[in-house]
Amino acid sequence: MKTFTVATVQFNCSIPDQKLNTEIGLRYVQEAKSLGADMVLFPECWITSYAIPDIVDTNLPQEEIENHPDFKAWYEVALDENSAALQSFRDIARELSIGIVITGFTKGVKRPQNSAFVIDRNGGVLLKYSKVHTCDFGSERMVECGTGFHVCEFDGVKIGIMICYDREYPESARVLMLKGAEIILVPNDCGTMQPRLQALSTRAYENMVGIAMANPPGENAGCSCAFSPIVWDHSGKAVENTIMLADHMTEGIFLATFDLEQLRDYRSREMMGNTFRKVKAYKDLLSDRVEEPFIRE
Repeated sequence: MKTFTVATVQFNCSIPDQKLNTEIGLRYVQEAKSLGADMVLFPECWITSYAIPDIVDTNLPQEEIENHPDFKAWYEVALDENSAALQSFRDIARELSIGIVITGFTKGVKRPQNSAFVIDRNGGVLLKYSKVHTCDFGSERMVECGTGFHVCEFDGVKIGIMICYDREYPESARVLMLKGAEIILVPNDCGTMQPRLQALSTRAYENMVGIAMANPPGENAGCSCAFSPIVWDHSGKAVENTIMLADHMTEGIFLATFDLEQLRDYRSREMMGNTFRKVKAYKDLLSDRVEEPFIRE
């Protein structure tokens, strides 16, 4: 492929109705295909909605929360690889020959995980990624975090996934770059987008990867986007690296097309990414010690 077109879906599935959210999602996949997209990128927790039971926000001990009927019911409806909703997206991917990144809460070992599935044009699951950087300052502290970052290959393009808060940690995109990612896709569901956009643009620049993000619309939300890693031309003149930026409120699909030939040429000659890193100086990055002012209860 010379280009790679991502259809970012900007829509809010706020109701935990898997059948309804699947029906809406399938319509967006059909629209994306008609627009010529190679891949459809949905926001965070699409199928299940980002719905965590109120019991999680109580002061009960974690063990009591896990044994509460509301928590158990939440876990019970979480997705697995055999869920009918996931199968519907696999079926339409095969029928239309299109890639899909679909999301939802999935069954972890003891708790739900916040996950994304990368589906290929034949309906196969290339990758399941579970969010590593769960928002432990809020109700997502009861979500079981993932344990690693992974890359898959779609139509010859190496794809990595980050989910929402993963974006705030440079290590997320850096590990994906080190594993060969050329494009990082970001299912998202949050507001206060200006600093998030700046972070994503920086992740693209510093790792020489393309990045696309899908976010639900709303006041202070929306802003689905895509960034190129290309920040200067052959003469060294700075160029704008924003490929696409949606507004806050509009519902629908926003297309982002990456020029793979330009992206790969840039990656082959510029000095970011893994070109001149001084790894011997990074040992402190592997420490799990937390000291003031960063200690939180």
